Amino acid sequence: MAIPWRLCWRWTTGATSTRVLETICGFNGRSATFAASSLRGTGAVACSGYEGLSSRPVHTTSKGNYILTRHKSRLLYPTPKPCCCKRIHSDAKLKDPFTLAQKDLNHLYDDIKKELFVSKSELKSLCDYYFDGKGKAFRPMIVVLMARACNIHSNRDGDLLPGQRSIAMISEMIHTASLVHDDVIDGSDKRRGKTTINEVWGERKAILAGDFILSAASMALARIGNNTVVSVLSQVIEDLVRGEFMQLGSKENENERFKHYLEKNFKKTASLIANSCKAVSILVNSDPEVHEIAFQYGRNVGIAFQLVDDVLDFTACASQLGKPSATDLKLGLATGPVLFACQQFPELHAMIMRRFSTSGDVDRAWQYVLESDGVDQTNYLAQRYCQEAIRQISLLRPSPERDALIRLTEMVLTRDK
Repeated sequence: MAIPWRLCWRWTTGATSTRVLETICGFNGRSATFAASSLRGTGAVACSGYEGLSSRPVHTTSKGNYILTRHKSRLLYPTPKPCCCKRIHSDAKLKDPFTLAQKDLNHLYDDIKKELFVSKSELKSLCDYYFDGKGKAFRPMIVVLMARACNIHSNRDGDLLPGQRSIAMISEMIHTASLVHDDVIDGSDKRRGKTTINEVWGERKAILAGDFILSAASMALARIGNNTVVSVLSQVIEDLVRGEFMQLGSKENENERFKHYLEKNFKKTASLIANSCKAVSILVNSDPEVHEIAFQYGRNVGIAFQLVDDVLDFTACASQLGKPSATDLKLGLATGPVLFACQQFPELHAMIMRRFSTSGDVDRAWQYVLESDGVDQTNYLAQRYCQEAIRQISLLRPSPERDALIRLTEMVLTRDK
């Protein structure tokens, strides 16, 4: 008997019955697929305009000596009703992803440290700092499960090929190097509940440590000996850089702003997961359709993961996150909850364009988000991406690993850190 998909919300839009996310992001209500052809390989979602969507006054808030009439978001008018999403997975009891992948991840950090072996003690300390075995190893876990699922789908046993095991390791190395560089760019002082490398050793050494981790990952990638895999995972590095540049900018037009946000999320977060999943499928199967299934699963889970991460910046305390909350606002970033809240509180538009740089902007933006349904709508959007991830992975032959990847989507949506 299959365990039911987690309780979610069915959203209605009053008299209009308009499913606005289908309009904006190209979701199809029956299959949760994306209409945009640009979906493949880019991460961008073609967004149509919000024009023509009705808005109506729904509540008032008192500010000082005056009353402001607010309009419900033009994106969604939520009337939450509990429902169970369509079960599209097998009737087998879904396996715990961490348990299934544990055997292949036992020596992950030891293997990484071997790749980073250097005689200079300070550089070794820098490189080993985040590879202490206390990370979630979320990306390698997905890669291991996808590799096993693709192996079984391709009429092999589930055991990992040496190249697939290397890709799981490389995914964690690339991810960690990007965190080291991100912390320098953002001036962060906390990461994973501990002081950042740039705070302990300084920015220059932190940058060099990140570069060294990337170089070691590149050498491990070259040893796999598959040019297609090298090309696929090299795309991740390009996407990380382009995504960081996208984060430095903003869009005046609301439609373009949301598209920009989702594409940035793909490049900075989902590309690594999507292309790592694709890479392990390439090593075992020559069918482009299988490669695309692996890529699309990783892409949709990755974007959902980042959407939930953006929600947690508003809903989780610093002790849960391992880093200060409201970080994104303080960095001048308008994430999903803010962009949705902007539909109800137009004052946010000017704050977004000046990147919350005026005194009081962060506090006011925070309050607007909490008074809006921006958090709920962002969570709903993450659900839709997870539904599409389930649809994609369900195209593979049933296996415990495939079902664990299905369950993983629920864990992405319900995580609190």
